[in-house]
Amino acid sequence: MKNLRFEAIVIAIGLLLLGVFIERGISSFADKDRSVNVKGLAEMEVPADKVTWPLVYKSLGNDLSGLYDQINKSNKTITQFLISKGIEEKEISVNAPEIIDMKAERYSNQESTYRYNVTSVITVTSDKVDLIRKLISSQGELLKQGVAITSGDYRYNVQYEYTGLNKIKPQMIEEATKNARQAAEKFAEDSDSELGKIRRANQGQFSITDRDANTPYIKKVRVVTTIDYSLED
Repeated sequence: MKNLRFEAIVIAIGLLLLGVFIERGISSFADKDRSVNVKGLAEMEVPADKVTWPLVYKSLGNDLSGLYDQINKSNKTITQFLISKGIEEKEISVNAPEIIDMKAERYSNQESTYRYNVTSVITVTSDKVDLIRKLISSQGELLKQGVAITSGDYRYNVQYEYTGLNKIKPQMIEEATKNARQAAEKFAEDSDSELGKIRRANQGQFSITDRDANTPYIKKVRVVTTIDYSLED
C-alpha cells in the first residue's frame, strides 16, 4: 500500500510539473510569434552629377556631296563652340547623320522642295552639369555662326543622372532604419509591450527620380526598409 501511495504521489507531482512545462512552452511559443512589421522611409534631394546633352540640327538639300561638306563645317563650328566654353574634346561625340530621301519615303504625302533631309547629332556627356545648363541657355549663339539647333524631338532630350548613390547609401539606410524603429516603438507602447530584437530586415530598393518636371537636374533618392521586430511582455 505504501508503495502504491508513493507511486501515486510521484505520478501526481510528475503530471503537475509536466503541466507547468507545457504551459511555459506554449507561452514561450506564443511569444515567439508576437512581432510587428514596420517600414521606414528615407528621402534625399541631390544634384545630378552627370548630363547627356544632344545638340541636333537639320540640313536640307538635293546634293549629297554638298550636304556632306555643309555638315562637316557645322560639326566643326559646334565642336569649336563647345571647347571654347570649357567642354573637353573627350566629352564630345559626333554621331553619324541620319539621312531621309524624301522621294523614296513611301509614307510621305508632302511635296518637298528638297530631296534629302539630314539630321545630325553631336552629343556632350559630362559631369559639368552647371556649365552644360548655362550652355543650353546660350546655344542661340550658334545662330550667329549659321547653325540652328533644333528641339522638340523626344529621341534627343537632355538627360540628367545621379551616379553617387554608393556615397549616400549608408546614411539613408541608417535614417530609414531609425524611422522604422520609431514606428515599432510606438506600436509596442500602444500594445503594452516591450520592443525586442530585429527578427528580419529587408533593405529595400533605392529609386532615383526627378524632383519634378521643371527641375530634372535635381534628383530625389528614396529607399524603404522593412523590418520585423519581436514583441515582449
